[in-house]
Amino acid sequence: MERKNKGEIVAISISKKKGVLKKNVRRALVEKEHGIVGDAHSGSERQVSLLALESIEKMKEKGLNVNPGDFAENITTQGIDLSKLSLGMRLKIGKAVVLEITQIGKDCHERCSIYYQAGDCIMPREGIFARVLQSGTIKPGDDIVIRC
Repeated sequence: MERKNKGEIVAISISKKKGVLKKNVRRALVEKEHGIVGDAHSGSERQVSLLALESIEKMKEKGLNVNPGDFAENITTQGIDLSKLSLGMRLKIGKAVVLEITQIGKDCHERCSIYYQAGDCIMPREGIFARVLQSGTIKPGDDIVIRC
């Protein structure tokens, strides 16, 4: 099966505190080796988190009313199977931003509210995390291109 090398941003979501729902924003400044300015996870080892809209749709099929940002992802994508990417791969977003994949999935030490509603959560399996190699501004509709 051929992998699509291009997709786009559907939504960008941030929160000032960890453990709360992220809110969608119209654009975001992404800083090198830091993350998305204004997000509680910037500056951590997981500078930016990404989740595909296609993954969110799987949870909607289970009857949940969920939207971009509800899984605490910073960038909701469409058109790229994020779970098939490898560590070290790079994503170019918009005109300038470059991310490097540093983690695929995560360990959930505590069950989130989505897990309790559906008995499952896709972020631990299908979400990815990245560090910022090149700064810039991003917005919904920007292209995402896989660079190996």
